[in-house]
Amino acid sequence: MKKLTLLLSFFLVFSCAAEAQIFKKAKDLLGGGAVFSKEEAANALKEALEQGTSKGVDLLSKADGYYKNPEIKIPFPQEAEAVESKLRALGLGNQVDQAVESLNRAAEDAAYEAKDIFIAAIKSLTITDAINIVKGDKDAATQFLERETTTSLEGKFNPIIEASLQKVNATKYWSDVMGTYNKVPFVKKVETDLTAYVTAKAIDGLFLMIAKEELNIRDNAGARTSELLKKVFGK
Repeated sequence: MKKLTLLLSFFLVFSCAAEAQIFKKAKDLLGGGAVFSKEEAANALKEALEQGTSKGVDLLSKADGYYKNPEIKIPFPQEAEAVESKLRALGLGNQVDQAVESLNRAAEDAAYEAKDIFIAAIKSLTITDAINIVKGDKDAATQFLERETTTSLEGKFNPIIEASLQKVNATKYWSDVMGTYNKVPFVKKVETDLTAYVTAKAIDGLFLMIAKEELNIRDNAGARTSELLKKVFGK
């Protein structure tokens, strides 16, 4: 990866007139092995991102993709943690568990919709974007996707999650839970925009999984499934 970064940095710094000489020097630095062009490097990055995002989305959109993954399971909203503790103490743990499960089911329903949004952003990557990603942090591609797609994801996820919350009775479970809590004497009433909360947490979990897939492709040779990925990232 260090050598790939060095190769791409040559393309960024020098003009087209000097490109042939720089390319020869880069080849020498790579030990005289296989040579790849700027376009191949950019295409390899796009392929890696499509592979990583598709895998991440597929994992999350399955049943229990969120609910049984402790890294991204959507809990009670932070402002409602006292609600959960109080209701469990009152013997209403099952009601609380139903509410939490329904939040995660809604996120799983929405997750699949991210795939087309990600692919459109990946296809728009320029060679300069690709170079910056390769030279950047190990989650640089994830950061790029987060910048480019979060607004679109929010717009796409919000109505799906709202419909899903109705479908899996999350709104009912939540209303029951909050209604019970708000009737407890002397407690501060809690109001939460459930759809907005689940949408934000679903997107956070999505990017966490995408970042893990990006790291896997950068560091794990076995994750490079095509000849182009092996050719570029193998250097």
